[in-house]
Amino acid sequence: MSSPTEKPIRILLVDNRVLIRAGLCLLIERQPGMTIAGEAGNSTDALALATQEQPDIILFEVNLNDSLAVDLIPQLLNAAKHARVILVTEVRDPQVHHQAVQWGSMGVVLKEQPAEVLVKAIRKVYAGEAWLDRMTIASVLTKMSHARADAEADPELLKIATLSERERDVIALVGQGYKNKQIAETLYISEITVRHHLTSIFSKLGIADRLELLIFAYQHGLAQLPR
Repeated sequence: MSSPTEKPIRILLVDNRVLIRAGLCLLIERQPGMTIAGEAGNSTDALALATQEQPDIILFEVNLNDSLAVDLIPQLLNAAKHARVILVTEVRDPQVHHQAVQWGSMGVVLKEQPAEVLVKAIRKVYAGEAWLDRMTIASVLTKMSHARADAEADPELLKIATLSERERDVIALVGQGYKNKQIAETLYISEITVRHHLTSIFSKLGIADRLELLIFAYQHGLAQLPR
């Protein structure tokens, strides 16, 4: 427990559901030595608040159907230089957890776990420790090891390994000749989110435009030529 003279742990909540954020706010504000630095329901607000508030901890909820994907984590860490991210999610998919850790998350807490677990995770991660189960750590290390080995044979594979599942979906549709509006309608996301994904894809793959993306995607099996 923190003493009255110590600075509280400042926490930024990133979750697109208002009720979930409200519940987390109540939980955290009741804890000694913790305070809410801000709350955001989308990536734009999250990055703005991370930059402005410079929180110590960012509780991040991945949303598989919109812009709150794990590849936002490095952007949050870049915006808040000293922050540490904890993934707080109802998604049980180990692949999502692995990706979050690879992008810089220091912890993973499932929403089905007791509130005390989240509080303990916040204190541990704030202290510089990781809050991950052994299976997640082992799987991440194994995957990273395999990625490095594959990259020696084909350096482009390392770039491809950084793509999220949603970004791969976008690339596949670009390969079919879909425009941004069509991609948005097919994936049930906004055109702004599609543009965000494309910007991220260009950066990760080291390409400049849509034409280069098409060539890269066809060469590496990320998309099929339209029939």
